[in-house]
Formats: sequence, structure tokens, C-alpha cells
Amino acid sequence: MSLPEINLEDFQKIDLRVGEIIAVERLEGTSKLLVLRVNLGDEERTLIAGLASFYTPEEMVGKKIVVLTNLKPANIRGVKSQGMLLAADDGQGGVSFLTLDRDIASGSKVR
Repeated sequence: MSLPEINLEDFQKIDLRVGEIIAVERLEGTSKLLVLRVNLGDEERTLIAGLASFYTPEEMVGKKIVVLTNLKPANIRGVKSQGMLLAADDGQGGVSFLTLDRDIASGSKVR
């Protein structure tokens, strides 16, 4: 499926930042959702991610990830999700969240 092309101005509206996962727990009453606490340098945020089928909380803590920070917050099962982590899905059951190949400060802008 191909999506419409965007221009540079559209891309510049997206705020992608480096975040470090500092805590993860399963969202009570669900089998697929995890609640992540992410350090973005000058603040911490809560994200909800449907990764419980692919990762244990212990595997995720300490990882540096890419976070879409200016996504409108969503209330999911009573928990406010304040962004979205980026992940790849191959459509055949393979899922991987995006991590960094070098240590870079939390909060750094992704361009």
C-alpha cells in the first residue's frame, strides 16, 4: 500500500525525539498492551504500546528508542498515552521497535 507523498514542510511538523525506556509494565486487563515510562531528557512521558506479544518488560528497559512526541495524547483504558514509539512490522508476525546504534542523549531531535 502506497501512501501519498509529503513535502518537507509536512515532515517538519513531526517531532521525533530519542527516548530511553526507564520502566515497563503490562496494562492491567489486556494481553497485548504495555505501559512504558520514557525519559525524553527534560521530561518523562507515558506511552502505551501493543508490544506485549513480542517483548517482555525486562527486554525493553534501558533501550534508546525513537518517539513521536507531538502526537495528540490518547486515553487508553484509563491511561494517558503521550506519544508513540516507532516500530517496524513485517506483516508476517515480525515486530521490532526502532533503537539507536550509538549512545545519544535522551531528548535529541531525530531528523
